[in-house]
Amino acid sequence: MASPDDPLSVALFSEMFMADQLARNRLSRALPKGMELSHFSVLNHLVASSEEKSPAQLARVFHVTRGAMTNTLNRLEWSGYIHIRPDWDDARRKMVSISPAGRRAREAAVSAIAPILSDSVREIGADRVRAAIPVIRELRLRLENEG
Repeated sequence: MASPDDPLSVALFSEMFMADQLARNRLSRALPKGMELSHFSVLNHLVASSEEKSPAQLARVFHVTRGAMTNTLNRLEWSGYIHIRPDWDDARRKMVSISPAGRRAREAAVSAIAPILSDSVREIGADRVRAAIPVIRELRLRLENEG
C-alpha cells in the first residue's frame, strides 16, 4: 500500500487535475456562443449512442446528479438541440433524443474544438498519446468501479 504522501500518486493526479482544468477552459472558450462543455458532452454522447436515453441514464453516464442533468437537458431543449418525450411504456419517465439542430450544433462544436485537440496530439506525438490512453483508461475504470 502506498503512503499518503506517495510522490508518484500525487504527481499523477496533480497533472491530471491541471490538464483537465486547462483543457476545459480552452475548449469552453472555443465552443460556439452559448454552448457549454456539458451541453456538447451530452450532444456528443447522443450522436455516438444513436439511441434515445432517459435523463437518469444520462446522469449515470456523466456521473452527475439527476438535478444537474435535468438542468442541462432543459437548456438543450430550450435551444432546440434535443427532444424530450414521455416514455410510451412508463409515463413517469422521459426519453431524450438529439434534434437535427442539435446535430448541427454538435458538428459546429466539433469543428471549433478539433484543431485544439489535433494540435495537442500532434505536438506530443501520436505514438506517445496512444501509449498513454490504456493507462488513463484503466485509471478511469478503477475509479468508476470504486465509486
